[in-house]
Amino acid sequence: MTRPDGINIPDGKFYLGDAGYACRSGVLPPFRKTRYHLNEFSGRNYPRTAQELFNLRHSSLRLTVERALEL
Repeated sequence: MTRPDGINIPDGKFYLGDAGYACRSGVLPPFRKTRYHLNEFSGRNYPRTAQELFNLRHSSLRLTVERALEL
């Protein structure tokens, strides 16, 4: 994926996208219509499907990246 403003995604690398992004080469959005936010998995409300597990880990990683960028 290359954009006119110079942003490109190197081969073998991925950007995390939010639900507004389409699934395309180099962009990993969460699964739609599947639980996503960390508070939806609190307590004993564990992921029940591979898509929920992916979304849980995606959400956790996105929060980590967002916190790092706030520094």
